[in-house]
Amino acid sequence: MNKNINAMDFDIIIIGGGPAGISAGIYAARKKMKTLLIAKAIGGSSMVSATVENWLGIVTISGWELAQSFEKHLRAQEGIRIVTDEIVKSIESAEGVYSVTIGNGSRYEAGTVIIATGVRHRHLGVPGETEFDGKGVAYCSTCDAPFFKGKRVAVIGGGNCGLEAVEDLLPYATEIVLITDVAELTGDAVLQERILSSGKVSVIYSTRMREIFGSKRVEGLRYEEKETGEIREITVDGVFVEIGMVPNSELATGIVERNSRGEIITNARNMETSCPGIFAAGDVTDMPYRQNGISAGQGAVAALSAYDYMKRKRETISE
Repeated sequence: MNKNINAMDFDIIIIGGGPAGISAGIYAARKKMKTLLIAKAIGGSSMVSATVENWLGIVTISGWELAQSFEKHLRAQEGIRIVTDEIVKSIESAEGVYSVTIGNGSRYEAGTVIIATGVRHRHLGVPGETEFDGKGVAYCSTCDAPFFKGKRVAVIGGGNCGLEAVEDLLPYATEIVLITDVAELTGDAVLQERILSSGKVSVIYSTRMREIFGSKRVEGLRYEEKETGEIREITVDGVFVEIGMVPNSELATGIVERNSRGEIITNARNMETSCPGIFAAGDVTDMPYRQNGISAGQGAVAALSAYDYMKRKRETISE
């Protein structure tokens, strides 16, 4: 490393404001690292959840309240700079120092980077989905469930995302059709029990979505039965697409290794990526379990590993 690491803007730049990024920021600041955290918003994807029931020490809390507590805890740390309402456009490496450029053109240097950029909703990619986005097609049940009061609604997806969407819709919709591409639901058993005992929910298994149709708004959808190949049609007033997430890892293209799903490959022991000095944490990684608690733990590990990395670099230079 030829550049003077002590003259850099920061020891560490953390990209992302969800549980992984917040946790990393708190741990890095407590280690007295010069820390910059860049995020579009604080809270992560759980911010839109009506209730969070698996955050340690709190029986139940809304996603919004949890996000507020994250931000309060983060801003209580000394020596951390926080930039919000911005996205990272690029990460560049030169002589062991990383340069991060954000949307407004500002550029910052650091000896380490933690990528904790999370995920975004996966789309179906069928005719009508884009056309009726916001006109009956929705991706956020917490945000949009109240608009479907007294309506018949379809939810696409049989994992936790789909089951949580159904739960959000139960106080509003008169009938909910849960449609999944597999032979059985894969979400948490406790969620399955709650929604299936409601009397409002029916399930259609083993399907391929073919089309969402309507005139000015969604009026129904068509799907194919996998076993028979038969095309069937149902009438609904809305379609909630809840088929999982896509990692926000594009900014890491060509810098760190990613798997076929676009997830950043990490060493689970220390959250290192294939590029020395760059760590990753949370839902953007190849960890198969997407939970707030896991992301927070990974963020802590990434920050502590980054601290050790910088300590070793400084010791090497001083020798």
